[in-house]
Amino acid sequence: MLAIISTMRLTSLCLLLMASLAPVVAFGQAPGSALPQGAHRETVQRSCSTCHAVQMFTGRRMTREQWGTTVSDMIGRGAKITDDEFDQIVGYLALTFPPNGNADTAATKQAKAPRRPSLMDQVGPSDKQVVDEDAAALGRTVYIAQCITCHGTHARGGGRGADLVRSVLVLHDRYGSTIGPYLAQGHPKAKPVDLTKEQVVNLSHFLHQQIRDTLRSGPYNHPLNILVGDAKAGKVYFEGAGGCTKCHSATGDLAHIASKYDPPALQQKVVFPENRAITKQGSASRQHGVATVTVTTPSGTTVTGEPSNIDDFNVSLRDAAGRYFSFRRSPGLKVEKHNPYAGHEALLKTYTDKDIHDVVSYLETLQ
Repeated sequence: MLAIISTMRLTSLCLLLMASLAPVVAFGQAPGSALPQGAHRETVQRSCSTCHAVQMFTGRRMTREQWGTTVSDMIGRGAKITDDEFDQIVGYLALTFPPNGNADTAATKQAKAPRRPSLMDQVGPSDKQVVDEDAAALGRTVYIAQCITCHGTHARGGGRGADLVRSVLVLHDRYGSTIGPYLAQGHPKAKPVDLTKEQVVNLSHFLHQQIRDTLRSGPYNHPLNILVGDAKAGKVYFEGAGGCTKCHSATGDLAHIASKYDPPALQQKVVFPENRAITKQGSASRQHGVATVTVTTPSGTTVTGEPSNIDDFNVSLRDAAGRYFSFRRSPGLKVEKHNPYAGHEALLKTYTDKDIHDVVSYLETLQ
């Protein structure tokens, strides 16, 4: 009886989730949300549009390396993308949505259309302000004229003014609703500011843009310098406690690794080797290791392949020829897992931030 009740509750929960997600999926597939034309556009739409609307891409213009890191992160979250599809997706996004809107094409003009809410905008309060990039650009001029002296270039504050990114008044603001009245009555360090309603709204967009860029992977949140470790200590850890030499060699597979990857990508490959990164030459790293499982039946028959599903009741896999096998768990069934990244996963529980920075600094010497 308890099992039936639990099943009914789970079914109800799934139906509620599907109902709540239905408008999001419908929005993501709206006719006006088509991606701009470009090579491999269909691959991007097929792989990404199920979860993401086009506005997410237009609002996050990045370099090829940054797009590669983002797509790699999506793979880590469960996206099923092959090596070739990874190259195609990153290439399309880098050319179509570059930093600062450098692509002067019809696709770029389409991308600059008024932005509608995307999945990213649905995180947080139901009335969360959606930043209009053009309005934010106008608001920046207002900010420079009225606020920058005390609150700094990116509204992070300083000796003369508060950090507006963390200001409760700004966080509660929606399109100037709290900023406007506050400036009109003045504050302890400034007289009342005479701004038009449009200027207040534009300033609100600029300040919310700074908050978004600070909290998310904005242009001010990319790694600046991660080579802060001790290369000598990293070499000791690499050859000793880290156990890295069991699988790797500084003169073998890792020879000249620093000439292939920059420091942020190197760190990504150390901590999350399954994720792919962009090389200095602009190509995507390839996946060389694949997790496999070997099943031995009570009669002695052995089958090895990539696992499709492993749980307490069944084991299923596909062998190198693509044939599908499924086994019911039993006391006589032997299951062996082979994870080429097991060593890296084990280190996640043991090494410190210092160990990671030391190892990356050491690998950077392998030019």
